[in-house]
Amino acid sequence: MSLSGTLANTPPIDSVGVAERVARFSTRSIKKTSKMEALKLALSMIDLTTLEGKDTEDKVRRLCYKARHLHVDLPDLPTVAAVCVYPTMVKVAREELNDCGVKVAAVATSFPSGQDDLSLRIRQTKGAVRHGAQEIDMVISRGRFLAGDYQYVTDEIVAVKEACGEAHLKVILETGELYTLENVRKASDIAIHAGADFIKTSTGKVQPAATMEVTLVMLEAIRDHFQETGKIVGMKPAGGISNSKIAIRYLVMLRETLGNRWLTPKLFRFGASSLANDLLMQIVKQSSGVYQSSNYFSID
Repeated sequence: MSLSGTLANTPPIDSVGVAERVARFSTRSIKKTSKMEALKLALSMIDLTTLEGKDTEDKVRRLCYKARHLHVDLPDLPTVAAVCVYPTMVKVAREELNDCGVKVAAVATSFPSGQDDLSLRIRQTKGAVRHGAQEIDMVISRGRFLAGDYQYVTDEIVAVKEACGEAHLKVILETGELYTLENVRKASDIAIHAGADFIKTSTGKVQPAATMEVTLVMLEAIRDHFQETGKIVGMKPAGGISNSKIAIRYLVMLRETLGNRWLTPKLFRFGASSLANDLLMQIVKQSSGVYQSSNYFSID
């Protein structure tokens, strides 16, 4: 389908209906064995992330160590899904993670602004992949999108997807700068049309970041595309998901919107490093009956 056809099929968004559905997801409750399974599943879906100007190689190594050794007293824990770093730190992360199963993800395309020339952003993407990135998290040009230049946004995603080679592409919409749920749906449809492997809410640098309302709209875009074409696209809410209770609500919403097939780190991720410690604290509580302080778990 052409871009114009894709956009013509973008449905209107009932904001009140979205809010009502999200409110129902927030009332769900799971207990005991099911709760432990949900906590471990959420843990396996995390992209541990450090994206600061003060990042050092030692900090990235510590984060990779945490990714491999979440809790020495609980050997049956899953690993997190990925460690996400700036392109300059990809080589360090790849050396530390080696073949342990944790992916190396890199933000690219002049994260978080996306304001550089497209040729520079493509070179940055290719460099990250060359140094070992298995996943690329790109940002779209929100200014171009808001100006109505949807073809440009499509073309940049297509170009970055090509630059990724075998690496998976997560397309960050930066929903906090899109203003409306209608824009979120339209940007989701564009990203999926252009070949995104995942669509992602936010960079974590803009507020609001991930919300359940925005995530639901994006999940529905994935569902509608799957029903029409059979193509499977992943989802990554990022920013502001800091505790287990909220994470489980997202999993409930995921299951009820897309079904069990998406309940895997291959198709759903949390961009929320602080969430890992809260999940670990809750898992220890479920196992031992005793809460440990979140300070017991490593910060990096």
